[in-house]
Amino acid sequence: MSSRSHARDEAAPDRGNSARDADGEPAPALVFVEKVRNALRLAAVGRAARRLGLVPGLTLADARARIPGLVVAEMDRAADAALVEQIADFCDRYTPLVALDPPDGLILDITGCAHLFKGEANLRDDLVGRCARAGVEARTAIAGTPQTARALARFGATAIIPPGGEAKAVRPLPTAALGIDPDTAIALGRAGLKTIGDLEPRPWRPLAARFGEDLVAALRRTLGREDIRITPRRPLPACSAERGFAEPLLDAEAALGVLASLGGQVMQALERRGEGGRSFEACFFRTDGKLFRLAVETGRPMRDAKALMRLFTERLDALADPLDPGFGFDLIRLSVMAGEPFATAQAGLDGRAVEEEEVAALVDRLGARFGVQAVQRFEPADTHIPERAVRTVAAAARTGANPAWPAPEADMPPARPIHLFDPPQPIETLAEVPEGPPIRFRWRRVLREVARAEGPERIAPEWWRGSGELTRDYYRVEDVSGHRFWVYREGLYEREAETPRWFLHGIFA
Repeated sequence: MSSRSHARDEAAPDRGNSARDADGEPAPALVFVEKVRNALRLAAVGRAARRLGLVPGLTLADARARIPGLVVAEMDRAADAALVEQIADFCDRYTPLVALDPPDGLILDITGCAHLFKGEANLRDDLVGRCARAGVEARTAIAGTPQTARALARFGATAIIPPGGEAKAVRPLPTAALGIDPDTAIALGRAGLKTIGDLEPRPWRPLAARFGEDLVAALRRTLGREDIRITPRRPLPACSAERGFAEPLLDAEAALGVLASLGGQVMQALERRGEGGRSFEACFFRTDGKLFRLAVETGRPMRDAKALMRLFTERLDALADPLDPGFGFDLIRLSVMAGEPFATAQAGLDGRAVEEEEVAALVDRLGARFGVQAVQRFEPADTHIPERAVRTVAAAARTGANPAWPAPEADMPPARPIHLFDPPQPIETLAEVPEGPPIRFRWRRVLREVARAEGPERIAPEWWRGSGELTRDYYRVEDVSGHRFWVYREGLYEREAETPRWFLHGIFA
């Protein structure tokens, strides 16, 4: 059996689709308008308006000429998109494979998930029923490919298509159900090809030559002869554990207790895989469709369920709004979003391993309370420009393939100072020769006599950046008082600059 994809079209609850109002009177004709080329046109119409012959694209003036008592509202596509995103979050309870189908649809890959609801029909009924209770009308279809399900949900009847029945189900649908652009659909209609059934027996090579390969690809997929996987809107978890409740859970403390139990389950799953978790996400699904997500990240792979719960507790304490059960949670899920190979720390005689574990735990707690990006650490960068050789990243970020810190040479003074000025500070210098080290320089109104100098260390600019930077000659100098400085001359004498400038870039401890 191929992937069972569930496509749904969503309608916002304020779309005016009810046939009658609260008093039982016929509902007014409601339309939504937006400006298109300096003219107000209908962007969406309610059922009453559609029955009266109004369709999207009609100008508002023409619509009012036909129906004087028209009720007009402004189209808010951003609000519609936010509603679809909210419904997509809600659909995570059915499958982690949820994709957006703009402007108002969703596609769910329910492969391997239907048995959790005792069949595809029960899953669909549960979804449609929950949407209806939230004031959202949903059209649904279940088929073997996403394109088949989408075509049936948007242009056909609500149905569950048995495996192999995709072609028969979509043949009566118009060619617009293929998801092609309107101009291609019009051109097909003028050629007498108005339905998918009209296209199916035609040789596909001439169709591709006349209308493009996209038409043939859409036809194959809609007929169920080619299956492509959807691209989910959220990354898939490495592993997860969940618990549903026949009676909604109304106590937040009890919900955290369930989360702790799920933590033990996912840690056991990670242990079997030989991994530890780096990123965790807890999802609390409320009966009214609202979803609470809590995410924590760790600096090292973790398998300690108690430590994980401490991080979630820190995260909850940092929230402006507490975890509100509302009408109750009917599903709680804990997912491991990222894992890495886990190696048990070996305690050494110097205690370094224990110390590193304690620092990592502190970083995790601070990140859970203040946010991962609020706790930073230094990381070497692959560049020879001194001020770009170090960058800050989130302390819990994975290291990847970044270069290691350069090891200092034994019994040698440091080549670079720890403290660098940003930006380098200009200084006045006097040198014996134009390309030699300075013999004295003035910095912050203090004249310093140079007793010793070492260099130069020439650093060429990164020409590929196109920044117009000049070559630098660095010197380590020591004044008569024993203070050591890192200075450089910018620009090669008479080749890059007539009078090179000098800068103080750092101070050695």
